[in-house]
Amino acid sequence: MGFSLCLSQSLSFFLFLFHFHSTISSPLSSNYTSSSSHLCAHHHSLSLLQFKQSFSINSSALSEYYCSYPFPKTESWKEGTDCCLWDGVTCDLKTGHVTGLDLSCSMLYGTLRPNNSLFSLHNLQQLDLSFNDFNTSHISSRFGHFSSLTHLNLSGSDLAGQVPLEVSHLSKLVSLDLSSNYGLSLEPICFDKLVRNLTKLRELYLSWVNMSLVVPDSLMNLSSSLSSLKLKDCGLQGKFPSSMGRFKHLRYLDLGGNSLTGSILYDFEQLTELVSLSLSGNFYLSLEPISFDKIVQNLTKLREVNLAFVNMSLVASNSLTNLSSSLSSLSLSNCGLQGKFPGNIFLLPNLESLYLSYNEGLTSSFPSSNLSNVLSLLGLSNTRILVYLENDLISNLKSLKYISLSNRNIIRLDLAMLGNLTQLTYLDLSSNNFIGEIPLSIGNNTLSNLQYLYLFDNFFNGTIPSFLFALPSLQYLDLHNNNLIGSISEFQHDSLVYLHLSNNYLHGTIPSSIFKQENLEALLLVSNSKLTGEISSSICKLRFLEVLDLSDNSLSGSIPLCLGNFSSKLSVLHLGMNNLQGTIPSTFSKGNSLEYLDLNGNELEGEISPSIINCTMLEVLDLGNNKIEDTFPYFLEMLPKLQILVLKSNKLQGFVKGPTAYNSFFKLWIFDISGNNFSGPLPTRYFNTLEAMMTSDKTMIYLNTTNHIVCVHSIEMTWKGVEIEFPRIRSTIRILDLSSNSFTEEIPKVIGKLKALQQLNLSHNFLTGHIQSSLGNLTNLESLDLSLNLLTGRIPTQLGGLTFLAILNLSHNQLEGPIPSGEQFNTFDARSFEGNSGLCGFQVLKECYSEEAPSLPASSFHEGDDSTLFGEGFGWKAVIIGYGCGFVFGVATGYVVCRTKKPSWFLRMVEDKWNIKSKNTKKNFCRYVQTRYQVDLTLKQHFKVSQFQRPEEDAGGLLHRVLKLVYLTFLQVLELSHNQLEGPIPKGKQFNTFDHRSFEGNSGLRGFPMLEECSNGEAPPLPPSNFIAGDDSTLFEDGFGWKAVAIGYGCGFMFGVIMGYVVFKTRRPAWFLKTVEDQWSLNAIRTKKNASRNGARRN
Repeated sequence: MGFSLCLSQSLSFFLFLFHFHSTISSPLSSNYTSSSSHLCAHHHSLSLLQFKQSFSINSSALSEYYCSYPFPKTESWKEGTDCCLWDGVTCDLKTGHVTGLDLSCSMLYGTLRPNNSLFSLHNLQQLDLSFNDFNTSHISSRFGHFSSLTHLNLSGSDLAGQVPLEVSHLSKLVSLDLSSNYGLSLEPICFDKLVRNLTKLRELYLSWVNMSLVVPDSLMNLSSSLSSLKLKDCGLQGKFPSSMGRFKHLRYLDLGGNSLTGSILYDFEQLTELVSLSLSGNFYLSLEPISFDKIVQNLTKLREVNLAFVNMSLVASNSLTNLSSSLSSLSLSNCGLQGKFPGNIFLLPNLESLYLSYNEGLTSSFPSSNLSNVLSLLGLSNTRILVYLENDLISNLKSLKYISLSNRNIIRLDLAMLGNLTQLTYLDLSSNNFIGEIPLSIGNNTLSNLQYLYLFDNFFNGTIPSFLFALPSLQYLDLHNNNLIGSISEFQHDSLVYLHLSNNYLHGTIPSSIFKQENLEALLLVSNSKLTGEISSSICKLRFLEVLDLSDNSLSGSIPLCLGNFSSKLSVLHLGMNNLQGTIPSTFSKGNSLEYLDLNGNELEGEISPSIINCTMLEVLDLGNNKIEDTFPYFLEMLPKLQILVLKSNKLQGFVKGPTAYNSFFKLWIFDISGNNFSGPLPTRYFNTLEAMMTSDKTMIYLNTTNHIVCVHSIEMTWKGVEIEFPRIRSTIRILDLSSNSFTEEIPKVIGKLKALQQLNLSHNFLTGHIQSSLGNLTNLESLDLSLNLLTGRIPTQLGGLTFLAILNLSHNQLEGPIPSGEQFNTFDARSFEGNSGLCGFQVLKECYSEEAPSLPASSFHEGDDSTLFGEGFGWKAVIIGYGCGFVFGVATGYVVCRTKKPSWFLRMVEDKWNIKSKNTKKNFCRYVQTRYQVDLTLKQHFKVSQFQRPEEDAGGLLHRVLKLVYLTFLQVLELSHNQLEGPIPKGKQFNTFDHRSFEGNSGLRGFPMLEECSNGEAPPLPPSNFIAGDDSTLFEDGFGWKAVAIGYGCGFMFGVIMGYVVFKTRRPAWFLKTVEDQWSLNAIRTKKNASRNGARRN
């Protein structure tokens, strides 16, 4: 993220230099001096001197971003001299009145008040106060008194508030520039009056002025004679303005960085005078192929085109061929372009800037010759445009100032040749899998202009070349995620703004020269593991520092106290995973900007500093894994933006009684106080205030500070029983971990309000009572751990409805009764329930008695509400269906037995049941076996067994459970392959649906679906294909045919009786009816499958 933001900033740097060149070098900058025979009016001279005295000269007040040659012009203003000769002053030759004042980039600092003497210069026609610092002054309504004013430029001067209506009184205005005043806003009523009255306006610059309430279509009321319209990043929202074609004199148009939607209309083709077009950053704006074709065909004067982030996915890349041959700047990054990029664009003779990055479907090969010798910006990152970065190309592009070729689009590379690009200021070769050492010859004392260097995410090894520490203009250096070794050398210059050397193999101490980089905003030396020594208090000299991350090293000593108050800009302080000792700084001052504070994994002692409440912007606080001795820090409730609180594994103790304010921790979505010595009941009252855990945000948003440089948010958490690090924290994660304390009493019912929770861990406490059924409300829960407590009673059936539950641990309590059934509950093995001797169910290999059989998850119904269960009162119909089905079932069974002679699967099931219950298991089955390891069968998952044994070797009754595999009627996946199994494969129900892949790799197995059949001594003979009528003994061996018939009729009768009982007594036949219908359909499908397989096998 840091890389992409820096990339965007650097691109803007070059574009703005080009963009504002014409404005800064306007006629106002040329001082028109009067003849010595016409001195300026005395009262004008006096007003100018008073104006000078109302401001101070401050070099930090200027904006180096815009001002190439700042100069304090008012220093030449001396009393007793002709003011018409003063810098920045223009006079009328006849009257001596001051008509023009150009004080742009004059280092003025102070407040521009309404009573300033400036407003007595009524004859002003041109006024330029741009790029000074007026300290959030409001634009005075007295600007409306300059009735002769034609040019007004107040851009980049730190003005704030609303643009006054009086500006619309300047009816003679030709040019108005209020841009780059980030605290300034323009209301719709003022804008409407402005566009209605300023009919002579030709140039309007309002970029970065808040116009979020202005309707885009109101732009159509501007003068049709407009030649320049620049409204970049104004917050405009809504449909792209229609009828843009009316501005036929428009030469410069910039509506980038807004939230315009819809499509760019056809009438754009009428802007035939257009020289510069920028619509970038309107993410929901699209450009249709027909519109684009007309634009490129008709706008032949275009020199600059910036459509970055505009959706052009339907535009054929070859249509770019028709762009003007005089094009000098083209930016189409993140446009969704696909296909081969036309090669002629690369060869345009006047091309200075080409930026196509982040079009991953764009292909081509960048030529090495015949290129424009004025090309200064080349951005092809994250495309499939191949670049041969070697001598031929470098020799043709010696004017290059900006190169962005990240993410694997470089085919051949001669890094040493980069040293010939003496104009280079920006170089990004990150994520290209480069190996070897960084060549020393890159520097060679030629890259003196290099300001940005990104070589991260490669495989560079060796030491960091010494020339990098000697580059005089270097501001951004990012070498993280390589294999660099050695120590960090001393920097020879103090120009650094950003330093990122994380995830290498560097060792030694942090060089003292880093603490002399007065402009440093971000210092990241994470996970180098071997950086040692103490954190010098000299670090507090870095008053512009915003991000400090020295985590995961071997730093020792104490945390400098000054870190709490040395900078009002510091937003990220991450010193976790070191060997720091002492106490948490108690010097966090009011008004600080700290958003992320992580001191996890050190040896800090003492108490939690109450001064942390001064960090009102704090979102993440992680003090886990230290030796802090304190009670629960209730004062943290005062932090209004806190989202993550981790205090785990310390020596905190006492009761956690609950909130001291109504909205305590209402934004908290990770709350971890595990591994301490807290006692008493669970903090029930907090559960009522954790609002962020009550609602689930489905959008994937990552926690991020307002810091514009880099996102470093990461945190170590116990997630689903495993200690892992979240490198970027999703705001959809909801975790409550109170485990490994000494909490007592019951789990409160109110915990069921936290419906967004994904992980709940209350294990290793002394909790008593029952598991609350309200836990069934936590429908987003993925991990639930209540193990090692003193919980009693049954497991609530409501837990069976937690469909996202992946981890469950209820072990080592005093639970009893059946384990509930449910989609997820059926997937948990014995480990989830061990240490509860009273539990029964297949998971713990203990059968339940009929009166305590596992129940399905409870459904919500009202007693007596027949319509709830039966639709519209069809209970009596269900009774008739029940009896009817019972009768039909009995008759059909008798018919099958006596006529078709094919009830083998049914009879085998009946006989198996009969024999198991009577303990008269016959000896003519295949050899039964037992697993050498625990049988672990999970529905819809794989089941693996190691080796079978004979029945007489079945000491633990496991044989009985193995036989029951044929009765798993919902079994969809069975995997017994590649073991040492032998004997016949059981037949029945779902087992008949599995093919040979479920059993392959077991050479001793026989029977369908394997090719080798069972021998007569191993299995009962299969029914012959043609039976003799009436030969009942052949089919039923011991004469069980009549039994099967009787059982069939008996089951039919009982089925009807039970159905009637269910309807009239329990009023809950819905599930039963559904089961019958599903089973009927399932048997039909199986019969069809078996028939087709047997037919295929015979063929």
